[in-house]
Amino acid sequence: MAGFAKRLTSSISERLASTWTLLSDTTNFLSRTSIFLQYEAQLRDMRSRLASARDNIDELRAIKRELTELREALRLQGYDLSLGKLELAIKGFRNDAAVAEGFKRLVLFIGDRDLWLIGGTDNHIVLHDHLEEECVRRGISDIRQKHYLWYSWNHGLLMISGADSEPKDDFEELRTWAAVPEHRLALLSRMKKVR
Repeated sequence: MAGFAKRLTSSISERLASTWTLLSDTTNFLSRTSIFLQYEAQLRDMRSRLASARDNIDELRAIKRELTELREALRLQGYDLSLGKLELAIKGFRNDAAVAEGFKRLVLFIGDRDLWLIGGTDNHIVLHDHLEEECVRRGISDIRQKHYLWYSWNHGLLMISGADSEPKDDFEELRTWAAVPEHRLALLSRMKKVR
C-alpha cells in the first residue's frame, strides 16, 4: 500500500510540474503578443488555482485541459507557440568582418501581409537577385521594404544587424516594423528554419 501511495504522489507531482511548465510557456508566449491583455486574467486565475491544487488531481486535469484548449485556439488563430522561447535583437551595423563572428547575410522583403527572405553566404546583391527573381516568378508585387542584413543565432537569440549596404533610414524603418509584436513573431517564425 505504501508503494501505491508513493507512486500516486509522484504522479501528482509530475503532473503539477508539467502543468506549471505549460502555463509558464503559454504566459511567456502571450506576453510577447498584442493580445496578452485579453488572456491575462485567465492566466492569473489558472496560476492561482494551480498553486492551491497541489493534491487535487481533478483540478490539475481541469487546468491542463483548459491550457490545452487555449493553446489550440491560439494555434487556430495562426500563432506558433514554439516561438515563446526565441528572442529577437536588432542592433547596429556590421561589415564583412561579421563572417568571422559567425554571422551570415540576410535579405528581407516586407510586404503588406507577408515577408520573404533568403539567407546565406553569398553577397547581398546575389541574395537580393535570387529573392527578387523568386518574387517575380510567384507574382508578388506588394513589397514595401527591402533590407540587407546580417544575422546570427546564439541558442534562442536571433541577432540581426544592418549591412553596410543598408541605409540607416531603412534600418530604422525595420526597427519600427519589428516593434509590432506580431511582426517580430512572424520574423522569428520564418528565421527559425534559417540557421
